[in-house]
Amino acid sequence: MTLGGALGSSVKPSQARRSSRPGRLINYRVKRFTAAKMSDAKQTIAQKSAKIAAGAVVCVESEIRGDVTIGARTVVHPKARIIAEAGPIIIGEGNLIEEQALIINSYPENILPDADGAEPKAMTIGTNNVFEVGCVSQALKIGDNNVIESKADLGRNVILTSGCIIGACCQINTCEVVPENTVVYGSNSMRRTQSEKPQPQTLQLDFLMKILPNYHHVKKTVKGSGAPLRN
Repeated sequence: MTLGGALGSSVKPSQARRSSRPGRLINYRVKRFTAAKMSDAKQTIAQKSAKIAAGAVVCVESEIRGDVTIGARTVVHPKARIIAEAGPIIIGEGNLIEEQALIINSYPENILPDADGAEPKAMTIGTNNVFEVGCVSQALKIGDNNVIESKADLGRNVILTSGCIIGACCQINTCEVVPENTVVYGSNSMRRTQSEKPQPQTLQLDFLMKILPNYHHVKKTVKGSGAPLRN
């Protein structure tokens, strides 16, 4: 056996694999660092487009996309989604948006985003509204003191006035103005009128504003910003 062959045979395969590990580890760390930087950049862009007033609590785990304005004392739970595709979304003060609730300003099904008639329309939501778990709201105008219960569905052409309750799993997809203090309930979305408006969730909001920051990261607010203007 030659000297070169003897030296070559003395290098074990396990040693060769160990010698290549540092290079692989460096490449892995570089990839993780690059991915983290890209994620941070995406969050920064989303943060700039979302204007969150001082006093609001918006969890980082929520999804906020597009031109969204959130008023003071509004609480947005983790996994809630607020998506502004067809125009800005302006949310007033003291609203409660729970887990998996979806508030979306989207284009109608028959209009494409690049079409000539696709003009942006603002979605405005008043004060002291409650969006319960899993509800969907596409209504472009919502007043004050409304409750959209779990799994309820509001269409884009609905105008919700004030003091209304949309019951669990109820759907309103018609083109109409829902009168004040209307209660929609039951599997057939029956209606009645209540004598008083739902009470604001002041105590619950105060509790959540204290508790949520202890267990979740929250998005940064805009210093010195007041409540968003309403039309």
